[in-house]
Amino acid sequence: MDADVAVIGVGAMGSMSLWQLAKRGVSVLGFEQFGVGNDRTAVGGESRLFRTAYMEGKEYVPLLQASRLLWKQLEEEANKSLLTLNGGLMIGDPDTTVLRNVLQSIKDFQLDHEIIQGSEAKKRYPQHHLFPEDVMILDKNAGYIRPEQAVISAASQAEAHGAVIHRYSKVEEILPDNDGVTIRVDGDKYRVGKVLITTGAWTAKLMPELERKVEARRLVLTWFAAKNIDDFRPDKFPIFARMRKDFRLTGTPTLDGTMVKASNTKDPGIVPEPGNLNRDVSLEEMKEVSDAVRELIPYLVPDPVRASVYMDGYTQDDHSIVGSVPGLANTILVSGFSGHGFKMAPIIGSIAADLIVEGKTSHSIEHLSPKRLIF
Repeated sequence: MDADVAVIGVGAMGSMSLWQLAKRGVSVLGFEQFGVGNDRTAVGGESRLFRTAYMEGKEYVPLLQASRLLWKQLEEEANKSLLTLNGGLMIGDPDTTVLRNVLQSIKDFQLDHEIIQGSEAKKRYPQHHLFPEDVMILDKNAGYIRPEQAVISAASQAEAHGAVIHRYSKVEEILPDNDGVTIRVDGDKYRVGKVLITTGAWTAKLMPELERKVEARRLVLTWFAAKNIDDFRPDKFPIFARMRKDFRLTGTPTLDGTMVKASNTKDPGIVPEPGNLNRDVSLEEMKEVSDAVRELIPYLVPDPVRASVYMDGYTQDDHSIVGSVPGLANTILVSGFSGHGFKMAPIIGSIAADLIVEGKTSHSIEHLSPKRLIF
């Protein structure tokens, strides 16, 4: 055997899994077709949101609480600032499904929060234009993550604990059997006991049988100038997720002192071929987000000054796949995080290490089981 475990894809989930496995003394190889911290998938774009009052379902709250502790642990080990908790605003009509989910998660787990509305909301956060039915739910344990630095930090810590990462190494084929797994990489062969696949938007390229299970989708991120940038500094402007009609606007405070991130995250388009991702942002896409910013955040200049395009892997139900792949021996799949996985990356890496080392995990991940998708 060349190693106990191979991790295919050193992005958010792969880097965290390598870190957790190497810390446990597991002999582990990582394979990444690009460089570590690259922007060819779900890593990139300066920031990612961290939330605990969760619109995607209350079953995620325990994972997010555990993830927060591991973010702090990684910060201490790497001596880097990765997670900043400056609060998070969920804004919209409280009678919508997403806001009801947020309120239910708060109730069930007694999360630290405030509900702000009317004149008080306008006074405290005048940057947002509110409609009569809107409320603000302030999640006090929310904030933003530095994604590129997070992946680099986790990979570096993994290497410090003995992991070997092969950069610019494209995995061509994975051949599992009852005794282990053979991996072909750029013409070379490696033999390992188990394989962990964390390839995100590229999953179906490596595993064609998952083509209809994990789709690559295109995400457009945009940044805006402010009429007064001081209004958007982290101590004055929490991260936010704004639901309005069929539009979802999410964003962060200014991180560089010049621009504010505000992006349309609703209904990302399918990417037929991840290697040919369209990185051009159309005039229609620019105008759509510009119109939303003009209406919802009038303290910003509504014309985007920067735009970037990324990808993520999506499942049909927008919940990820974490677990053994039916029919493939010694193979664990961690993929399909559907645009909301980065905040959970450290705990998912720990869970992946649990599944590989112990064959089980104490964390509740039934809602992420591969079995719910008909393999």
